[in-house]
Amino acid sequence: MITREEIANVLDQPVYDGDGNKIGDAKHVFFDDMTGRPEWVSVKTGMFGSTESFVPIRDAALVQDHLEVPYGKDQVKGAPSVDVDAGGHLSETEEHRLYDYYGINWDSVLSEAERTDDDRFAAGPGTAGAAGTAGAAGLAGTAGAAGAAGTASGRTGREDAMRREGMRGDEGAMRREGMRGDEAMTRSEEQMHIGVERHESGRARLRKYVVTEEVQQTVPVTHEEVRVVREPITDANRDEALAGPEISEAEHEVTLHAERPVVETETVPVERVRMTTEELTENETVRGQVRKERIEAETESFTEGETKNARDDKRRGGK
Repeated sequence: MITREEIANVLDQPVYDGDGNKIGDAKHVFFDDMTGRPEWVSVKTGMFGSTESFVPIRDAALVQDHLEVPYGKDQVKGAPSVDVDAGGHLSETEEHRLYDYYGINWDSVLSEAERTDDDRFAAGPGTAGAAGTAGAAGLAGTAGAAGAAGTASGRTGREDAMRREGMRGDEGAMRREGMRGDEAMTRSEEQMHIGVERHESGRARLRKYVVTEEVQQTVPVTHEEVRVVREPITDANRDEALAGPEISEAEHEVTLHAERPVVETETVPVERVRMTTEELTENETVRGQVRKERIEAETESFTEGETKNARDDKRRGGK
């Protein structure tokens, strides 16, 4: 069982189940208003701690730097959602639902509270109000603590047991108002912590394929044409000119040549292509909601001669 002195080591610390699986982080500890003992711990679960689940702390143990509870991770995350009133208390109905979910007998809880004597008066720093069922509380200066006044929602059996034990009117009034010994309350507020997570945003790939395109290029080509050259008879060529018969028919043939383009292709490497990634940082605005407690003073006037018990009944909502 977690003692009041260990609360400072519980808040904002990891919470694990019996198999060593992390469930989340402890956010608030709720005290039983009658016994003054730690009763529930709220655990922030889900992405970025967006969900808060309630776990009984009576059988929990503080192991090194974390809190260990005898309930599975899935069971805790599946606990019913409950509403905490403005005073930081669970209603009797909400607490009853949680006890049923975790298989804890409600009558045994009431019997245990009635057997408590000295422990119910051990109201240290951060004690929650005594007139409600379970109130959020913490130690002064501890992150995430919430001290709040209880409401007269009534575990009637427990209040009767306290009256049978002879609680003094002044002490009862102080506990009903949820005040500490120094008549001060602890005001807490939530802080928003923003983190980032890495996820796939897309894919890129290189793909090589073949296309055919027309290429045009101009090249010079040559060809031979016949040109008739006539030379007059001179002393230099006379012998060649008179070498044949005087009058005859003759024929002379010349082979003509021409060039034509010839196309060949060859494959040559021209460049290397690869992909790289680079990280770019940009600012993104994130909005969220946080809760803050407000503490205001209220005054109440009593008629002359009104008894202390009558004033107490008014605080409990009696007539």
